[in-house]
Order: sequence, then structure tokens, then C-alpha cells
Amino acid sequence: MSAAEAVGLIRDGDTVGLVGGGGGLMEASCLFSAVEKRFLETGHPRGLTAVHSLGIGDRKTKGMNCFAHKGMVRKVIGGHWPWSPRLQQMARDNEIEAYVLPGGVVMQLYREIAAKRPGLLTHVGLRTFVDPRREGGRMNQAAKEDLVELIAIEGREYLRYKPFPLNVAIIRGSFADAHGNVSLDQEAANVDIYAVALAAHNCGGKVIVQIRTAVDVGTLPARSVRIPGAIVDAVVVDPGQCMGYETVYDPVMSGERRGPPLQHPPRPLDIRQVIARRAAKELVDGAVLNYGFGIPDAVARLVELRGDGERYYQTIEHGTYGGELLDGTLFGFARNASAMIDGPSQFDFYSGGGLDLAFLGFGELDREGNVNVSKLGGVPVGPGGFIDIAQNARKVVFCGTFDAKGGEIAIGDGGLSIRRHGEVRKLVSAVEQVTFSGEQARASGQKVIYVTERAVFRLGEAGLVLTDVAPGIDIRRDILERMDFPPAIPAEPKPFPADCFG
Repeated sequence: MSAAEAVGLIRDGDTVGLVGGGGGLMEASCLFSAVEKRFLETGHPRGLTAVHSLGIGDRKTKGMNCFAHKGMVRKVIGGHWPWSPRLQQMARDNEIEAYVLPGGVVMQLYREIAAKRPGLLTHVGLRTFVDPRREGGRMNQAAKEDLVELIAIEGREYLRYKPFPLNVAIIRGSFADAHGNVSLDQEAANVDIYAVALAAHNCGGKVIVQIRTAVDVGTLPARSVRIPGAIVDAVVVDPGQCMGYETVYDPVMSGERRGPPLQHPPRPLDIRQVIARRAAKELVDGAVLNYGFGIPDAVARLVELRGDGERYYQTIEHGTYGGELLDGTLFGFARNASAMIDGPSQFDFYSGGGLDLAFLGFGELDREGNVNVSKLGGVPVGPGGFIDIAQNARKVVFCGTFDAKGGEIAIGDGGLSIRRHGEVRKLVSAVEQVTFSGEQARASGQKVIYVTERAVFRLGEAGLVLTDVAPGIDIRRDILERMDFPPAIPAEPKPFPADCFG
């Protein structure tokens, strides 16, 4: 049917599951636009609850921005928000009920909803802002509902993320036949496509699928069908569907064939590179890795430039293993991947402790070793898969600049020279929101390292311990006086390796 006919199946007050990633990954852009057009022309559907596990949009008009209209959405349960500044502002202004849950939790919760189980029981999120002893995932005053509860089983604490009826799933694939069987063969990831579709179907809702190409019944190999026609209600053909905002179609990204590695120009030796080089010292051969969004991208790029990719097993939460991980707005895409599995299964791997090492960013860091990436300046950001990954990797390396806004640092002579400090302190007495809990990490025996351009800390029994200092940095003037708390300094800090600055 047409896009207009398909989105006409959405009723006022429905709870709608949306799928996608930054850069247009797996986003049903035609259907998103059709929902927006219908609302702007008719005022319906209105009062929706929108649920998404990862960030969706372009920070302008696409993705979740299509739902950022007053009255259209009543509530948003989102894993990652920065791709829609308009929704962030609506949340800040209390025009919507704003909630954030971990990205992996949302994906896995879809499976529990589909199977009619009593919610998702997991340790993921304990002692973070989604723990009901803190905010319970609420991001503004308009959010009143209890989405999470604390329970105990055999003396151990867990969180129960409560199920809810899902009325509509808006998803996309590459091909579909007239029976509604859907293939993802020309897509760059699977993410949570199947989980959200099954949840909507088993709740008696509608599954609306956007595809690029319709094919004859019987032409899709059974192994290629990721969404069976039995759970599909509507198929919309969009011949202009692209793999992402910047990519029409690349079979090297979909895993259909292998291609030559991209040739990247040398990166300038800036602060980002210094952090990446020092963080990369934590790598060990054979480690299963995850790279987060932001400065950790630079660690992944450094590994590729060195030709060391085969020494590690690289993963991203979208369900991809191996290959060349793309960065920036293409985070979530990969070239020459070795495997692509469903997102919920990838998070099973993470939550069970399958990761040896994770490189993640940080917005704020405090004396207890807590990290905040989910709410900054009162604006909901959301962790995406950060909590699921950070809490469960055997070792986590947080990467970020020591301060922010307006800092000037010269690199040369084997070290750093700070010409002007940033205006915003990132090492604070208490973070605005706890996205990573130092207390939980200590209780689980996790190894935690915090890497900045001028200093490296580790998580100790009583909080942060200063271990490394970049040459040219004065410990008191450039570190201690620029923090809101004193770290422990049990011994003379080691200098950064010289090749961090070469």
C-alpha cells in the first residue's frame, strides 16, 4: 500500500516502536515523513508514545525530528536523544514525558513483551540513573510513571523493566514479497528489527514495513527472510530508499561482498589523537572490543591505520563484528564485517560479560568514579548502549578531554603546553547524572581507566587515583587546581609514552 495508507493504521494514543541508528542506519525515512505529513495536515495521530533503543535522526529534520511536534507525541522512551535537538528541547520544557532506558535493555524488553513475560529482569542499570533509587529513567518533571522496579532474587538485586503494550512497529528492510516476507540482505545492520516487529504483532498491533524493492513470491531464499510475512501487516515500497543519509547503497557495508579498505588521510596530531594513542596502550592481543561514539572512534581509527585490526575482535552494539568501523555520523556502519547478528543477541553477549575491553567517552567524571554521558546541562542525551556495555566489560577505558569549551593546548617537544584552560570543568564533585556507577564497578571487581590528554586515572577503592601525567603538565596547576576534588596520588605518576606525541 502507499505510505499514506500504511501510516493511516496508526491511531491516536498508540505506542509506536521505531528502529534506526544515527546516519540513517535502518531508518524507515519514508514512513517517518508520512506520519509527520499526516499529523501536520490532519492533527492525527496525536498523543503517541514513541519508543526507540538507539539514536535516530540527523539533528535537523529526519528521524525522531519527524515526531517533534507539540501534541503529536505525549511520551518518549528513548535510548539516545542527541539526533533530535527539537525533542530534547521539548523534554527540557516539559512538553512531553521524557524517559531514557539503556539501549540494550529496550531491545531485550521488546523480546519479553513479545513473549508475554513479566518484563526484563537484569542487573543492567543498577546504581545508575535508571535505578528507581535514583531517577528510574525519568528525565524531566513531566515523567511520573514508574518504568523500573528494584527486586531481589536469592539475595541479589536486579531491576525489572516493566512491559507495556506495543501497538505499532515501523521498520524497514531491503526486499519483500506479496506475502510480506522481508529480507535485510542489502542493509548495514539488523539492530532490533525482528524484536520490535514481534512485540507489536503479539500485542495485537500493526507491523508496517518500508522496503526498496518488491519481489515475486518464492524468490526470497528462506535464509534471507528476517521478518516472516505472518507478522507483517503492511508493506510500502520506496524506490528511493537509501542505506543511510550519505550512502545510497554499498554492498561492502551490507556484507554481500568484500572490498578494499578505505584510504584515510593522516589525522592531525591533536588532543583527540593524544587521548586515542594513550588509550590504545590498554589493548591486548585477542581481546573482544567495543568502541563507543565520540573520541573512542579515534581509537578504532588508530587500530586500522596501524593495520592491527586482525589482532582483536571488534564489535558494535548494532550487532556487527569485525571489519572497518565507520565513525562520526556513520557510527554503527561497518565495511567488510565478519558477522552481523540481531541487536538483542549482541546485548546478551555484552550483559553476560563477553567483552574484554570497551573504549567509551565521558561527559562528566566525579570523585566516586561515576561517569555521566546521559544528561548534560539539564538536556536529555541518553546512553544508547553505553550502560549495557560499560557495566559489563571486564575492563573499561573512558576517553575524553580533561575540560571543555575554549581550551587551547599546544602539542610538541614530546608533551603538552596548556595556553588556556577550558571554561567547563568535567572532573566535578558529583556528576549531574550517574550513567556509570563507580560503586557498582568496585562491587563487581571491574577494572576502570579514565584517559584524558593530560592525565590518566584508575578507579581505586576510595575513588579516583592519578597514575599518569603528560610531559609538560604541572600536576598542581594543570590538574589538581582544575578539578573539584583531590584524587589519590599514592606514587609518582608515570609520564605518558613518548609516542603519544610523535
